[in-house]
Amino acid sequence: MKINTRHLALIAALLLIADRGLTGCGAQTASAEVPPAVITATPAPTAAPPIVGTSHTDSSDGGHAILADGETKSYANITVTKTGDGEGDKADFYGENAAVLAQNGAELNLRVASVTTDGAHANAVFSYGEGTVVNIADSTINTSGSCSGGIMTTGGGTMNADNLMVHTVGNSSAAIRSDRGGGTVNVTGGVYKTDGVGSPAIYSTADIRVTDAELSSTASQGVVVEGKNSVTLQNVTLTASNVQKNSGKSPWYQAVMLYQSMSGDASEGTASFTMLGGGLTNLNGDIFFVNNTRAVISLTGADIVNDDPEGVFLRAAAAGWGREGQNGGHVELYTAAQRLDGDLLADAVSTLNIYLGDGSVLTGAVNPANEGAVYVSLTDGAKWSLTGDSYVQSLSCEEGSIELNGYTLYVDGEAYAEGSAMTGSPVTWESADTQPASAASDGRGGRPPEKK
Repeated sequence: MKINTRHLALIAALLLIADRGLTGCGAQTASAEVPPAVITATPAPTAAPPIVGTSHTDSSDGGHAILADGETKSYANITVTKTGDGEGDKADFYGENAAVLAQNGAELNLRVASVTTDGAHANAVFSYGEGTVVNIADSTINTSGSCSGGIMTTGGGTMNADNLMVHTVGNSSAAIRSDRGGGTVNVTGGVYKTDGVGSPAIYSTADIRVTDAELSSTASQGVVVEGKNSVTLQNVTLTASNVQKNSGKSPWYQAVMLYQSMSGDASEGTASFTMLGGGLTNLNGDIFFVNNTRAVISLTGADIVNDDPEGVFLRAAAAGWGREGQNGGHVELYTAAQRLDGDLLADAVSTLNIYLGDGSVLTGAVNPANEGAVYVSLTDGAKWSLTGDSYVQSLSCEEGSIELNGYTLYVDGEAYAEGSAMTGSPVTWESADTQPASAASDGRGGRPPEKK
């Protein structure tokens, strides 16, 4: 049977009406005079599919194996190999010579990547600039050269890392690294290890949060926070063995250092370290060291162990950074459900305000050399058991919260009567924000100047 074109058109129209009813757009009676309009939906834009199963190599000085410049790129199941050297600030601030670089507001997604670099200033995965986001998951990173971090963030960039295995062996090569201009770094899970001098597991000139991960250093501090920046560890295991000094500016070793270098790489202000649960094991020196900055340290239910019997729990003191006579550490220490084993020290240009709460227990001496200005507050069942004579300018405590153990606690020069309650006030200090920057620094520590 022959069907003409008019018959075909009629059949198509009937099918179109029937189809509209099945899509849930509503069944309506169409007017014979004004046929219903046909609405064509505009498909939603879809992201470009990831590049899968490829190898990316660069051996040039200053080049990149992968570059995302103001665009969105995604890769999965890839291998990245980078050799060649970079130069100082260009590499540390802007990502020159990084194996993988995202910049200018790019979004870069990496999953199941193996990234290896062998060269000076050859950071592995780099996020530079405000609006730039790097998301990396289920990947391994290995760097062997000096100044070659694992994941690196500067200039206000963002780095999101999930379940990474990162190992660096060069000097000044933090596994989680940031530099001038900082940014935001979120790390979940994974293992981060460093073996180089001056290579903490984390070097922060940014806001860095790490959750459910393992961190370790075999020659450096475990964590360093510079200037007005922060590190938060939640359910993290940190093991630090600071056995080699990166400079001669400090006579002490430590697991966690908060300071201001005056290089201009970090804004001046309050450095912050927070630990929620998890554990910190220190193999050499002190647990905490604060120099040339104001710092807030918050500890809640963390298992903190110092395997060095000569190390102290916290030292606030002048060292080789900053202006002599104004470069002490000014610390506010807050604890909840926390054990603190070891002495807390402040030198003549430093201050400590210690707030022990929620059943915290301190076993140690406070300011035994009677040098710094110190305030201690014990609330909500907190206890202090002295292991040596201690000197504080002011004290707040409940009855029965302090055990002298035969030692003397001096409060503003007067011996404390064991068992008594007292009410005092925190000590104050001249703000470090008024301290002039060094001649080599603009003191701002903001985002770096534009690339040239």
